[in-house]
Amino acid sequence: MVSGRQTRATSRRGVLARAGAALCLPLLPTGAVAAANRPAIGAWGFDVEGMDPTVRPGDDFFRYGGGGWLRATEIPPDRAAWGPFLALRAKAEVDVKAILDDLIRRPQAPGSAEQKIADFYAAYLDTAAIEQAGLGPIQAELLQIARAGSHEEIARLAARVDLNAGGPFSIDIWADDKNPDRYTVNISQGGLGMPSRDYYLGAEATFAAARAQYRTYIEGMLSCAGYPEPGAAAAGILQLETAIAALHWPAEKRGDRDLTYNPKSRDGLKALAPEFPWDEVFAALEIPDGHDLFGAKQPDAIQGLAKLFRATPVQTWRGYLTFHCLNATAEVLPRAIDDLAFDFNGRILSGQPQQRERWKRATGALNAALGEAVGELYVRRHFGPDAKAHMVALVETLRAAYRARIARTDWMAPETRQAALRKLDKLRVKVGYPDTWRDYATLEVRPADPVGNRARARLWEWRRKAVRLDKPADRDEWGMTPQTVNAFFNEIVFPAAILQPPYFDPAADAAVNYGGIGGVIGHEMGHGFDDQGSRSDENGVLRAWWADDDVARFKARVAPLVTQYSGFEPLPGLRLNGAMTLGENIGDNSGLAIALDAYRISLAGQTAPVIGGFTAEQRFFLSWSQTYREKVREAQLRRNLMTDPHSPAEFRVNGVVRNIDAWYDAFAVKPGDRLYLDPKARVGLW
Repeated sequence: MVSGRQTRATSRRGVLARAGAALCLPLLPTGAVAAANRPAIGAWGFDVEGMDPTVRPGDDFFRYGGGGWLRATEIPPDRAAWGPFLALRAKAEVDVKAILDDLIRRPQAPGSAEQKIADFYAAYLDTAAIEQAGLGPIQAELLQIARAGSHEEIARLAARVDLNAGGPFSIDIWADDKNPDRYTVNISQGGLGMPSRDYYLGAEATFAAARAQYRTYIEGMLSCAGYPEPGAAAAGILQLETAIAALHWPAEKRGDRDLTYNPKSRDGLKALAPEFPWDEVFAALEIPDGHDLFGAKQPDAIQGLAKLFRATPVQTWRGYLTFHCLNATAEVLPRAIDDLAFDFNGRILSGQPQQRERWKRATGALNAALGEAVGELYVRRHFGPDAKAHMVALVETLRAAYRARIARTDWMAPETRQAALRKLDKLRVKVGYPDTWRDYATLEVRPADPVGNRARARLWEWRRKAVRLDKPADRDEWGMTPQTVNAFFNEIVFPAAILQPPYFDPAADAAVNYGGIGGVIGHEMGHGFDDQGSRSDENGVLRAWWADDDVARFKARVAPLVTQYSGFEPLPGLRLNGAMTLGENIGDNSGLAIALDAYRISLAGQTAPVIGGFTAEQRFFLSWSQTYREKVREAQLRRNLMTDPHSPAEFRVNGVVRNIDAWYDAFAVKPGDRLYLDPKARVGLW
């Protein structure tokens, strides 16, 4: 019933130097290559061999920039997709494995973080011990589920973080959207075992097949546990989850932060959904009795789910919890169960033909349990202060470019423009790693107990958050570990693992860096001023800080993006949802345009050289195309189209460049080229 945060709530905090200061930080090379080093990719940081010069850039820039790579690249059999982003994740796994292998080879101080990391990792890898233990490590939990005789007992079991069996609601703790200095307990719709409501309700043959395979999977898992009448139980579980899915909000509605901000007192939550035993659940979650701030993210869905919870027989819920407990724990249970889980969750849902090697999955589990302890070791080896300084300088140049664009925008009222500039100044930069590392001294890790270690780590993390309720929010906390390849918006947070080629290379041509990581930074900064960012002010408070006329002009300005992206057809008969992906498409379009401005600022009046026959602006746009080249298996692509607010990689290239005038000039794109848009149809925000 407890899950991680899934909203796009904003949190913009702290004060940095004014963006203009970036002009005084010439830390990135403006020439072709930094003098002392060679770039990791090619002669100037770009894979020229990966291009396809037979494709006209104005017809398909994605394949012009990466067609050679697409032809030559096979998706690894243990992956559902492959590209630079996932390759960096794979590299981070290898880098972490080297650290772990070193830890295991020599004794560590008892009770130290290093000892806990080594014990957790070794226990996860010991498949012989896992096989011998069978279902013993979760037998007590399965027995508790089997003995549950009331809806109240079911709710308490569903709420147990260590059990991780799920339930109709997802509950988590994070900063309140309208008062980000305090924490709130948020309740969201939950309860599904497949990726989204579409898999349960869609009429397409693909979804119908997935439902049939899901039922077979549920029955197989219950059979492995010796559950009575597993076929009938599986049918009941699928029927229950289908009813849950019918109550869920669709993705585009869930993205509206005004609709999902519904603060409730404890009594108010009970009045909203009286059928659900909230007191029992909050007691199981160790939420203090005096805490009285809750968020009902999808109020009518919560009402319906509470009614459904009470109307569904306890017997059905017992089967549901048993299956989801097995499903969540499968990777540290005997191979028959682990293989069964992979067959459905990996092969069927994502098209992944081969299970990932055990050590790779072990690093993922370890990052979830002791992520910052691993991250501290990772940073010592792989990310120094010089790289952090380069990135901070690049971020500040992006800030300067945004400042110039916002200052001259013609669609914002003067008051809104000044508020936007204040917000830009207060965006906080987090690069590489946190200043203070998390202390895992109270987390118990036992040798040869992979099931218990994962359960205790989940409970430890939940208690770490729950104990902070009614205390000031920690504005310095990171939402991801340094070895994570990702970034997120409003705060500028770029973990160490993403700050590598092809996104960022201090030895590469500056145009490549600005077209790669610069575009990503611009994207994340731009979220502060998009359809959702317009609803949070410079202090991170959810409120309407734009004038009504500004909102109307903004909506009119970005409406063509919905139409443009909805016209893309990644699979025959299946088009993009331009409304669901609007925020990310805005981020891509505005972010790349701003990154180009920032690159021009970085030249400080110098003339950029032609390198390898490519002008600076050609190299800039080609870098963007390289960072988003990707191959995806059909099942995973279909899944992404239902659940991912980002457009597929092909359209994060082609859908963006066609809206930027400089791209037309750089590649002589003319009317008649397939990507050509009339200048009046191009969307530019700043």
